Amino acid sequence: MNKSSRSRGFTLLEVMVVVVILGILAMAVVPRIISRPDEARVAAARQDVAAVMQALKLYRLDNHRYPTTEQGLQALVSAPTTAPLPPNWNSPGYLDRLPRDPWGKPLLYLSPGQNAEVDVFSLGADGQPGGEGHDADIGSWQL
Repeated sequence: MNKSSRSRGFTLLEVMVVVVILGILAMAVVPRIISRPDEARVAAARQDVAAVMQALKLYRLDNHRYPTTEQGLQALVSAPTTAPLPPNWNSPGYLDRLPRDPWGKPLLYLSPGQNAEVDVFSLGADGQPGGEGHDADIGSWQL
């Protein structure tokens, strides 16, 4: 057998150079890919809040007021049984079910009074009020 007919393999140095290049590329790309699920969850939470706000606006059109904080978002799924009772509650309801935020927690609701705007919000990834970035609250005030 002559040397030119034998297949030549990679040297250890060539393999190490390739591994180092792949490591550098991974360090540049992986953080961008990993942050995408968090961004998708924030976008999904914003969409859920917007959908609930639309249902609340329909409730208000029918009943001339938003549900109270005590009645909560459940008033969009089933007719409230506590005062003030809605005079024109839509019998199939305004939502089929209450959405949960992308982190599995229920959306929160505050109604300061009859003619005031309401707040629908998620506490974000950390489940705590406030925060920054992906841990920040996501609410109707951002729509």
